[in-house]
Amino acid sequence: MPTLIDHPPHLSPIGPPQPLSGLTVLVIEDSRFASEAVRLLCLKSGARIRRADSLGAAHRHLAVYLPTVVIVDVGLPDGSGIDLIRTLAHAVQRIPVILATSGDDRRFPDALDAGADGLLAKPIESLGLFQKTVRDLLPPEQRPGGLRIVPSDVVVPDPIAFHDDLAHIAEVLNGREDARTLDYAAHFLAGVARSAHDGALEQAAERLAQTRARGGCFGTDLARLAGLLQDRLESRAVI
Repeated sequence: MPTLIDHPPHLSPIGPPQPLSGLTVLVIEDSRFASEAVRLLCLKSGARIRRADSLGAAHRHLAVYLPTVVIVDVGLPDGSGIDLIRTLAHAVQRIPVILATSGDDRRFPDALDAGADGLLAKPIESLGLFQKTVRDLLPPEQRPGGLRIVPSDVVVPDPIAFHDDLAHIAEVLNGREDARTLDYAAHFLAGVARSAHDGALEQAAERLAQTRARGGCFGTDLARLAGLLQDRLESRAVI
């Protein structure tokens, strides 16, 4: 089950116990682990959350309702989150807060140029940082009044969500070595591993991404990444 690690808060004058109460957040994120972290942060903050795991799903959500906050992963399975950010930023009825998220900070300048209001670097786990980022970017008329305690809680998503992400990308990679699949898998795993604080897996994924970007021979890097992925899947199966 998801857990929440509580630490003594940074004390400020007290305000709303759930400072994002009444807000609706749409998180567009293909990682279940990263999405679960945002869900826990919204739950603790009083915000309602919906999730889309692709650009197609995001457009279907946005055709029905307009959230207060949208959090867009810049790398999605069916296209670039940057393009969606640009579309949303220039819409006639603009979403109040558009946030970009990624496990690769180098992709953030493009998100800002596209019109993102702010950034959430993975891992997204600090309750205080999440609440402050959203609150500070809200229009004044939608911003909760008063001062408050800034919590230092850190959310810890269920490890099963991490395993599900690994199983998903193992299925995506099964027998496929085309450029689009490899690039997507490398960036996806780097972000997931960073969110889960799995340094070895993150480094292996980043190495594959860098080799691919240079146009180098990637066989060794892919084999190492596949081995680490299999090790983690087998360890979870044993447990």
